[in-house]
Amino acid sequence: MEPTLFGKMKQELVSPLFWRAGAAEFVGTCLFIFIHHGATSIFPDRDLSELRNAFAAGFAIATFVLCTSHISGGHFNPAVSLSFLGFGFITPLRAVVYMIAQLGGATLGAFLIWVATPYEYNPTVAATVLGPGITQGQGLLIEIVLTFQLVFMIFAVIDENRTDVVGSKPLAIGLSVIIGILCGINYTGASMNPARSFSSALVSGTWRDHWIYWVGPFIGGPLGAMTYRWILDPSGTMERFRNDATCSCAFAGRSKNRKSGREQNANQTEEKEKDAVDNL
Repeated sequence: MEPTLFGKMKQELVSPLFWRAGAAEFVGTCLFIFIHHGATSIFPDRDLSELRNAFAAGFAIATFVLCTSHISGGHFNPAVSLSFLGFGFITPLRAVVYMIAQLGGATLGAFLIWVATPYEYNPTVAATVLGPGITQGQGLLIEIVLTFQLVFMIFAVIDENRTDVVGSKPLAIGLSVIIGILCGINYTGASMNPARSFSSALVSGTWRDHWIYWVGPFIGGPLGAMTYRWILDPSGTMERFRNDATCSCAFAGRSKNRKSGREQNANQTEEKEKDAVDNL
């Protein structure tokens, strides 16, 4: 019999593998932010290239998702973790630990770049701010749509029932980050990730309109996931819709009819976790 939600979280609390997953989120997010923020520094006689910014972020995401997907799922983004929580793919405990690890890792990455970079070359440590003439409402809309497309891509590419995805799934996710930045960098800085914006704001003290970079991704991410799972997924069923909508899949402790790729990656050590608990 599958353990209840609270039973599963109790197992997670005492499992070394669970905390290893949290550490993977910390390290992966730290490295991602370090590379991304470093790519935004403007050195003498060097122009800031939007392509450099976008490709550094996208390839960094692809690289570190590939490194950590079998350990934690490679979220690196509270909006992604919230979306997975909403569909019962991860427990509330795992979501909280992941988000704390993501915020901590992002802050460390931003701090390391701040230490390594002369102030005048990156004074705001890649802080996300609204572009000239962009209102708060417009900025919020941009962040919602950009995060929507990112999480929509994630849920589409990890669909286990698809047989047509023959390339690299982490690279596909990285490309979604690239197109998001190329589209939205002049509007909002194209955050799509509360941890990314929080790290810059905390290190540089730039908090202007910061709420947009939490509210936008936290709306857009779950909407992207819902759109794929409830509307566009060819293998979706009414039963799954009812379970998702009522969160009964998470709180009843029942098995899902199918699991996503990231869900399997993030939870593939579940049996090992149980064994580790039994051996304590």
